[in-house]
Amino acid sequence: MDLGLNGKRALVCASSKGLGLGCARALAGAGVDLVMNARGAEALEASAAEIRADFGVDVVTVAVDVTTEEGRACLLEAAGDVDILVNNAGGPPPGLWTDWEREDFIKALDANMLTPIALIKALVPGMMERGWGRVVNITSQSVKAPIAVLGLSNSARAGLTGYVAGTSRQVAGKGVTINNLLPGIHATDRAVSLDKGVSEAQGISMEQAKAQRAAGIPAGRYGTIEEFGATCAFLCSKHAGFIVGQNILLDGGGVNATL
Repeated sequence: MDLGLNGKRALVCASSKGLGLGCARALAGAGVDLVMNARGAEALEASAAEIRADFGVDVVTVAVDVTTEEGRACLLEAAGDVDILVNNAGGPPPGLWTDWEREDFIKALDANMLTPIALIKALVPGMMERGWGRVVNITSQSVKAPIAVLGLSNSARAGLTGYVAGTSRQVAGKGVTINNLLPGIHATDRAVSLDKGVSEAQGISMEQAKAQRAAGIPAGRYGTIEEFGATCAFLCSKHAGFIVGQNILLDGGGVNATL
């Protein structure tokens, strides 16, 4: 399927690995030039080099912490006008509700709510002026079904979801869509970290922890960054202009809900 994206330009945050990398590679495969961001320069440059070699697109790398004002300013200056924005940031650490203080919530909000909003505010007006744009926010299945040990993530990502619900309807008439992708468990470093927590808490091996969590997914496995990226690329495509303000689960059926 031709996604109609050849020659477009995308900013993909936290794209040196994991779900962000899956999105970057899928967009590159559709002919999209990239601005890739991550905090770690070494991993970022390695991923960018592979994308250039595999797909022949232009890739600009910006190694900054996008959750800081300074990092965002540097990233936005390098990005310039983009047609596509993929917001992504690692989730806050797990824990119990009694563990978290105000500063913990502020950090979570900065990373998973306020930073995406700041980038939307900076880049969407230009998209509206040009009459076309796509924003995809990578959030979490916890927006639909809260995960107790991820209370910080539940809170921050739900806030972003509420913001998108209203904002997306205000910009759709200018040819700009904003939607959210809600991943369940995918084979990423985040999954390894959570598997490790289960392993340590229950005194079982990492393999047992992974098998235990996979057993709770109707699909019987973790998702892949390739299939996640393909969904992101479709949401950014010419075929998705009528999808506005939606929360799309990619969780292998993990959230058991009618709607």
